[in-house]
Amino acid sequence: MTTTPVSETGLTIFVLSDGTGETADQMIKAALVQYLREGLKIVRYKNIRNETQVASIFEEAHQVKAVVIYTVVSDDLRVFIKDLSERSNVPSVDLLGQLFGILSQFLKKDPHSQAGLFHQVNEYYFRRIEAIEFTVKHDDGRYADNLELADIILVGLSRTSKTPLSVYLSYKGWKVANVPVVVDIPLPEKLFQTDQRKIIGLIIDAPTLVGIRRERLIKMGEEPTGSYASLDHVLLEIDYCKQLYRKNRRWPVFDVTGKALEETATEVEKYIRASIPEKAFEGGP
Repeated sequence: MTTTPVSETGLTIFVLSDGTGETADQMIKAALVQYLREGLKIVRYKNIRNETQVASIFEEAHQVKAVVIYTVVSDDLRVFIKDLSERSNVPSVDLLGQLFGILSQFLKKDPHSQAGLFHQVNEYYFRRIEAIEFTVKHDDGRYADNLELADIILVGLSRTSKTPLSVYLSYKGWKVANVPVVVDIPLPEKLFQTDQRKIIGLIIDAPTLVGIRRERLIKMGEEPTGSYASLDHVLLEIDYCKQLYRKNRRWPVFDVTGKALEETATEVEKYIRASIPEKAFEGGP
């Protein structure tokens, strides 16, 4: 509960919430644009969970002649606030009570009455945004000097779904970096210095990879006749990649041949959660 001092002069609004109070704060500010607000003070009381806290706030509100605007999910606490408001002659506004009543009738179910859920959803949203930004920035081996910040590191040849898989996982809140395997070009040293449990190898069969690469070249307006899409060169790359994986046996290898992106992503998430339980988190709010 905040302890912000309140002036006994001017107008004061107390914002009372069992969460962060951001919902009420934003609604009040939206309404106040219609009024002159000179000398108006807004005091927010967060994480209010019991009647003792409420009584103390209303005692102060009565002294400074404030209005109390509240967002509380507990039915019992909302009833207590309403009764106390009437007994103490402190005007109050329940921003959620009527809405809960209407929604409960419409949805034919009661609310969870769990404080802070909206904040949890917001927290997950911002975590996803951060993960997406990280993943885009660390695509195709870029910024390899801070690979340790990634939750997942995908390693594989060109056109083995590293980028789309990375982006898909990032939308679920994972920070993903991907590192390309190129014949005779050493992988970044930082890759071997980071937590090896984060690293996942991707592999694909040669005919499928040749088809994907040829289609890619055609879409880019290029002739699919060079070594990039030739079967001999692809076989050489795949053999080089398998040798690399054999040298680094701690890396699990996922074969993406003929698999939907969602299927591979599910397998990767399952592995990471099992291998690094202290870093794993649920992919949804």
